[in-house]
Amino acid sequence: MDLDEIPEGSLSPENYYSSVAQYEAVLASSMNCVWTSWSAYRYAWQYFQNDDQLHGGNLVISYDHGTELWNAHYAALLNLNMALKAINSGRLKDASQEQVDLLIGQIKLVRAWNYFMLVRIYGGVPLYLEDDDPGLNPEARASIEDVYASVISDFTDAIAKLPDTWPENQHGRPTKGTAKGLLAKAYLTMATAPLNKTENYAKAAELAKSVMDDGIYSLEPDVNEVFREENKYGPEIIWAFNSTKDDPSVCAQIWGPGVDPYWGWGDYTVDLHYDSIYPVQPRRDAYMMREANGIPYTEFDYNKRPSIRKMFYMDIDEYNTWVNEANLPILRYADILLIFAEAENMSKGGPTQAAVDAVNAVIDRANGHVFNDEDPLLTTAMSKQDFDNAVIDQRNWELCFEYDRWFDICRKRILDKVTFWPQYLVNFSEDDYLFPIPEPDLRLNPLLEQNPGYPTTER
Repeated sequence: MDLDEIPEGSLSPENYYSSVAQYEAVLASSMNCVWTSWSAYRYAWQYFQNDDQLHGGNLVISYDHGTELWNAHYAALLNLNMALKAINSGRLKDASQEQVDLLIGQIKLVRAWNYFMLVRIYGGVPLYLEDDDPGLNPEARASIEDVYASVISDFTDAIAKLPDTWPENQHGRPTKGTAKGLLAKAYLTMATAPLNKTENYAKAAELAKSVMDDGIYSLEPDVNEVFREENKYGPEIIWAFNSTKDDPSVCAQIWGPGVDPYWGWGDYTVDLHYDSIYPVQPRRDAYMMREANGIPYTEFDYNKRPSIRKMFYMDIDEYNTWVNEANLPILRYADILLIFAEAENMSKGGPTQAAVDAVNAVIDRANGHVFNDEDPLLTTAMSKQDFDNAVIDQRNWELCFEYDRWFDICRKRILDKVTFWPQYLVNFSEDDYLFPIPEPDLRLNPLLEQNPGYPTTER
């Protein structure tokens, strides 16, 4: 009896990657690696609690801190590299050159973003640009410069291949503006620590200005509306982690202050010192829940600290469904304005009118378009350093709780300056600016070396 069977319609690495839909599924899967239920960036505030915004950071960074993020990024990269190799080898035969370019542009943008995150979190990391499985083909850590070279190359290719906009039924895909904005952010980071290649300020300013001049993105006029669910694909949001009813974000109950009607757990709350130094303005109450149902945070049941409002814009009926469809921005237009203001000032030796106008657009909205002496508009009369400090402050206020502050702290090397609580400041070390390389990977890959300040593992 012949028991051999020839399955019909089965998929394997040999017959996959033959349709546009399959490549789009890989892109979705890659993003799902980093935006997955109760894991990675859906629940990663715990890894960035050593900034000065979140309560709970004590500058004692354990040997396994951030391991989940390392694993998520490399899982995404493996998917992306396999798809890119397949498309470059001609596996996609029934597609136009335009379709192929759009796929390559998206793949390269997402790959560049993954490496951009990794190099900022860990420093130099193994650089896989083919479909080699890191477990089977271990690589040593590439230099920080080499990782950034790959990031620049991929973002640049994405700029050439991605469209200005997508049809409305394809919301959430990265655009040419996404690639330009992220590359501007990469150049800004390269201009600061640890590379300190200041010639990149001008490149960052040029790219950010290009996004501004395109006229596709803009600030939401009312700061209270930025994070409304109906605006999650609005003109301010350039790219974001996408959530739907079928694939929701983490439950909003994690920010619930524990008072009627917002019963919840208060997993992540605002550091009291951060609340005390935040300017009194409409933006403060738009981005932080300082009261709920008329009850001030000093009377919240759990923590007696403000909650994070940004992912909490929903009515009580939606809240009680335990399904949060909010998107978490990766890049928004306010960030572009602040990137331009910082880079323009630093590259020109002082604040130009264009730099002042960019940051003042953010400040004006934060104040509800009225004068506020707690957060006044900036001027060209300021020194380069004072203007730079003010822009970094605006990044602190505007981009709070979006996984951005930690990277600003690291690239400006100000962790010891912004850590307010003396009992935590004693734990500060220059080694804190990088997370540890995960111990399992050190054991599996003998070519890897641990970051300074963390225990190594026996080989």
